[in-house]
Amino acid sequence: MNAAADVPALTAALRRLTPSLPEVAAFDFCECLAAMRDLGLLLGSVKRHGVQPVPLVPGLEPVLVELGRRTDMIPRDTVHHYTEWNPLGERQRMYTGDPQETVLMGGPRASIPELGRALERCADLADADLADPDFVPLLDDLSDALGAFETAIGDVVARVSPEFFAQQMRPYYEEVAVAGRDWLGPAAAHVPLYLADLALWAADDNDPAYEAFLEESAEHTLPAWRALVAQWRDRPSIVRRLREAAEPDPEPWVRHLAALHRVMRRLVVFRGRHLGIARKAYKEEVRLYELGSGGGSIGLLQSILDLTRDNAAIAKSLVPAGRPA
Repeated sequence: MNAAADVPALTAALRRLTPSLPEVAAFDFCECLAAMRDLGLLLGSVKRHGVQPVPLVPGLEPVLVELGRRTDMIPRDTVHHYTEWNPLGERQRMYTGDPQETVLMGGPRASIPELGRALERCADLADADLADPDFVPLLDDLSDALGAFETAIGDVVARVSPEFFAQQMRPYYEEVAVAGRDWLGPAAAHVPLYLADLALWAADDNDPAYEAFLEESAEHTLPAWRALVAQWRDRPSIVRRLREAAEPDPEPWVRHLAALHRVMRRLVVFRGRHLGIARKAYKEEVRLYELGSGGGSIGLLQSILDLTRDNAAIAKSLVPAGRPA
């Protein structure tokens, strides 16, 4: 249907698939997630062909709102629905059926569980005393977990062309209007790596563009992860805590600083590769849209990379000369 841009057929499928509110009331939690996933694929498909889907299907909007309420998520599908909660193999739901789409879906599938581990380590570090003997091992485990993002982005670089993403996939992530608001689609850009940024360094940064991106992106993730924004925003970051401890005398903190630098380098490498892909996909002769699938610009990605590099440099600069960082 998508290959033929058959909006009437897509709309008919969306109408058939839309449950009634009494049917939704009988769903359990997992059934609510599955229903939003399946409706979401059709929402994005209809919108990809230039039509807002909700007005086409009577009764769809209250169902989307109720599914969002039941799961404490937004009233449309997210990257979690599209990847984590999407079965593999013949039952996998896809927009295009192209093997490159499967590669793109594989990135969040592999990295989101590791992000969960990374955020657990961030929470442990936020509560730990710097002198705690577990502090450096926690940083090392955090670095290992963030390595999943390097692996995922490397796979995308090797196996997905910028043209395929920009011209075939990006249109499916366009905004859909539900309940008076526009909601972005289930793009990998909404995998909330920014939560690790917030714990590590971003709580001390007041960049307005990044703040706005964080606020919007936070709406698209899991309820428990959304709550971390408020918890970590007003606490001193890990970079700040170590900087303040090490500036008078860095010697007791060399291992901490070296471990923190390894963590930050993970983020720098991922952000750098992500920016490289984005530049290729959003070149004027390739792109169909100026903004990325998560609503950010190339300038925003460059700004986040620069801020990440700056904070990595802080950790490295505090290590005494001649000591490994």
